Amino acid sequence: MLNNRADAQPIQPAPEQPGRLAWPLTPRPHVTRNFEPPATPFGPGHRGVDLEAAAGQQVLAADKGVVVFAGQVAGQGVVALDHDGGLHTTYLPITPTVAPGDQIYRGQPLGTATPGHPGCPTAVCLHWGARRGTEYIDPLALVGTPSQVRLKPWAEGP
Repeated sequence: MLNNRADAQPIQPAPEQPGRLAWPLTPRPHVTRNFEPPATPFGPGHRGVDLEAAAGQQVLAADKGVVVFAGQVAGQGVVALDHDGGLHTTYLPITPTVAPGDQIYRGQPLGTATPGHPGCPTAVCLHWGARRGTEYIDPLALVGTPSQVRLKPWAEGP
């Protein structure tokens, strides 16, 4: 791609940057159920995504942060992290290997995936959720390389 100046050099693409979040399972997992935002704060919906996993597979932190919860909720293991910018992620069902207050780095193991997620079409699914403040957001929208917007000058008129 060239611009219209006589001394123009080709425009080089910006170097790729990692997405806001990394995948919590490796290799990249199959999504078994997508995010379905609730219409109202307490309405029905699916406040995260379900990812196919294997029993005992390591669950990884999607970004650096602090463990705010690691324990049992309704008989399932849960890990919750707070990240910079008010982002909060959750991972379940999981057997935690971290504790509240732990500083976590991106890609650090948080525990291992366990069976028992309701509605999972495979033997094991990891439910991965994200929210900013009280708004649930699709964690898949935060994974990968963000696109870069480039503005081009308007063409000069006749």
